[in-house]
Amino acid sequence: MRVTKFEHATLTIVEAGKTIVVDPGSFTAPLADLGEVVAIVLTHEHPDHWTPDHLDRLLKAHPGTPIYAPEGVARAATGYDVTVVHPGDTVDLEPFRLEFFGGKHAVIHDSIPVIDNLGVLVNGEFYYPGDSYAVPRGARVRLLAAPVGAPWLKIGEAMDFVLAVAPRQAFGTHDMTLSRIGKDMGRARLRWAVEQDGGEFLVLEPGDATDL
Repeated sequence: MRVTKFEHATLTIVEAGKTIVVDPGSFTAPLADLGEVVAIVLTHEHPDHWTPDHLDRLLKAHPGTPIYAPEGVARAATGYDVTVVHPGDTVDLEPFRLEFFGGKHAVIHDSIPVIDNLGVLVNGEFYYPGDSYAVPRGARVRLLAAPVGAPWLKIGEAMDFVLAVAPRQAFGTHDMTLSRIGKDMGRARLRWAVEQDGGEFLVLEPGDATDL
């Protein structure tokens, strides 16, 4: 299974020539050469995690691709056929098994409503929490995509999240709001956290991939 990081929060997961696209949002360049796309997963409704332009391009190139997302996305993405998923749900799409965790976006501020958000665990090995610190209880995560910069993120809480998941490997994501210095500082903190349980931190830039 190959996981590729793109700009900000966008990821692809490829296995046996089939592809899942996760969170193609406003900070991400158009995606191409994706192979056979079997699913699009949107963790929540904020535009840095999905845009109509991205969905239109993907669905034009890959007609009929199912979109899996929480209820908030279904309400926001009117005109798109969204399959609503909830915490605890599983979806089998050969060769993938998707499991969903969490339920709510991390708090940005008391004045801003808390929206739906789901983390996704792929094949029991790769986990991405969206905009949350939801831990996939019971999973032995081999690879974690850990948010490193956001209006809702405090780096100490992000470190605690990595410590709680205790993956074998981790890389930083959700990072387009950071300067180069900010990315390096955040990555250094997450590196420390993953190494506490003997894990390894990977530095992935947009377009870089790693194999499980």
